[in-house]
Amino acid sequence: MAKNNPAKPRLFIDADALFAGSASPSKHGASLLILRLAEITLIDAVASIQVVTEAERNLETKLPQALPAFRHLVSRCLTIVPDPDPTDLTPYFGLADSKDLPILVAALREKCVWLITFNIRDYQPGHPDIQILQPGEFILQVRDQLSQL
Repeated sequence: MAKNNPAKPRLFIDADALFAGSASPSKHGASLLILRLAEITLIDAVASIQVVTEAERNLETKLPQALPAFRHLVSRCLTIVPDPDPTDLTPYFGLADSKDLPILVAALREKCVWLITFNIRDYQPGHPDIQILQPGEFILQVRDQLSQL
């Protein structure tokens, strides 16, 4: 997080991190902590329709008992934004895996500084305006910033 930035951190949540937060067996998992930070309005967490749909579909298949927690988290923690139009992707071809490119483009469009995912390699080489981090790495950055207050 940038020093002296009065704006709340704005981050984009990928489907795998949303899945992990919803299905977390612990109240201390990094994905769930990020969603809780958004719930108490310390950060702005954003996800696209594609992300929410993918996470919900995976939960229905693998952990249907986690769907109530998922729906609660989505309604209370996330700003849901539209997917980018296919024509919006063209300038960004090659910056991420083709199936994940709409997520990267949505994160850039929404001016998110971070994209939170477990699949870092799917977003390579990435874009200079966004940092791709695993949930635990983001939590470590937050902890580091708090220790400097």
